[in-house]
Amino acid sequence: MDKRFAVVIERDREGFYVASVPALKGCHTQAKSLDELIVRIKEAIELCLEVEDKPVEPLDFIGVQQVSVSP
Repeated sequence: MDKRFAVVIERDREGFYVASVPALKGCHTQAKSLDELIVRIKEAIELCLEVEDKPVEPLDFIGVQQVSVSP
């Protein structure tokens, strides 16, 4: 049975796309293109699931919000 995970994608200052999976602690990757990023994040999710010592349930995706704070 396939599991679905929410993936947060951002772009850093150097132009790399960075993907993170909030439901899997430490599950991140980066790539120069979105196509390559999707391939890499799928691999990262599979690896994270292999090393987890307990069952992982995906989080319910609600949405994304940008928040500004003053330094």
